Amino acid sequence: MEYQFDVAVIGSGPGGYVSAIRASQIGLKTVVIEKEEVGGICLNWGCIPSKAIINQAKIFSSISELEKMGIKADKANFNYVSVYEKSRIAAERLSKGVLFLLKKNKADLILGTAKIIEKNKIRIDGKNDLTAKNIIIATGSSPKEIPGFKIDEENILSSTGILKLKKIPESIIILGAGAIGLEFAYTLNSFGVNVIIIEMLETLFPTGDAEISEVLQRLFRKKKIETYLGYRALGCMNKDKTFEISIEKEGKKSLINAEKILVAVGRTANIKNIGLEEMGIKTEKGFISTGDYYRTNIDNIFAIGDVINTPLLAHVASKEGEIAAEFIAGVKTETRIKDDEIPYGVYCEPQIAGFGITEKEAIEKKIDYGKAVFPYRGAGKAVAVDDLEGMVKIIFDKEEKAILGAHIIGTDATELIHEILLAKKSELVLEDIAKMIHAHPTLSEAVMEAARAGEGRAIHI
Repeated sequence: MEYQFDVAVIGSGPGGYVSAIRASQIGLKTVVIEKEEVGGICLNWGCIPSKAIINQAKIFSSISELEKMGIKADKANFNYVSVYEKSRIAAERLSKGVLFLLKKNKADLILGTAKIIEKNKIRIDGKNDLTAKNIIIATGSSPKEIPGFKIDEENILSSTGILKLKKIPESIIILGAGAIGLEFAYTLNSFGVNVIIIEMLETLFPTGDAEISEVLQRLFRKKKIETYLGYRALGCMNKDKTFEISIEKEGKKSLINAEKILVAVGRTANIKNIGLEEMGIKTEKGFISTGDYYRTNIDNIFAIGDVINTPLLAHVASKEGEIAAEFIAGVKTETRIKDDEIPYGVYCEPQIAGFGITEKEAIEKKIDYGKAVFPYRGAGKAVAVDDLEGMVKIIFDKEEKAILGAHIIGTDATELIHEILLAKKSELVLEDIAKMIHAHPTLSEAVMEAARAGEGRAIHI
């Protein structure tokens, strides 16, 4: 049977457009179907605009440093609309960039809502059909709601809604201290908003390393970001232009108030109404089940990104898309991403980044591990630019000195982490990092010194 396309990709986010481009590069006739904006949530209402706003917040925060040099800045005329507009320019520029890349690589684009109706057939907007030898589902995810906090994107906001604000509130309660909650906490606090974080678990960034979380907690306290850790949010009431939230910890209830609420408790896979039930595509716990090369139980249908139970990160979706596309094309490729080689980044200030196991996980798995720690304040560059707060932490096998994980908090952590990850992926050990010459003065010297610390020979502590 002849098909119109070799590959049809449903969704044009970081997973969808990357898999489509890679498939086209290898010579497959490819089409992308997108129901909203090209580039998906990440480019339009997630990673990119949020980082643009974070950058503006960092610039705004630097006013206090200018004042130390005798430069007076008048904040009275500050208008948050300009911050919003800057974020939209960044998002629109990259969305147009994706359109250009799809066209350059000869991948077709169809705007519409897709539903799989047969193994090799997709229906667009309920009326137009196309056929494809292979299908990649890359429909992404949506903000998760919790009982008692119905998102209306006006007062009770999701991560999408808060990026659409053109006026910031005087106060906000953020539910959830994961990456999204922490980034918006830092950003809004920088612009003068009174920020309160409520987290069910006992630490900020509970999925991260405990020592890193402790540093973050101390620094957020300095910024006067209020935190309620180990508290459960029960519900809220509208009270004269503010919201009153009921929270509970160990049976004791309290009330706190704020003008707006941000629900940042995770995301839900977009798997409804795309034909899964009708096709018999297996799911588990709200995600599409996949095997090697991200293939579903139907041999020509693949699923990548936020719709499957792997870390909900844009770069993970992109790599999964490449693996699926290369497998479809018959190119030799890895079967799946290794969990311990996935980096994460949190773009608050200080930044947090890491990969692999945490110290707590090493203990739970009864691994004979060592940890190598070096503080930022021991690096000359950190002292020179007054970025003293931070640390590099490497978890390693005590006998073989193999790298098991690394976690960094501090300026440029999201850039520095990749040196250690490359070392791990290349099967290097602590000694290899410790012996490599690092330019002076650089923050990357903290990575070298951490490796040296693991060998008991750090110079600058």
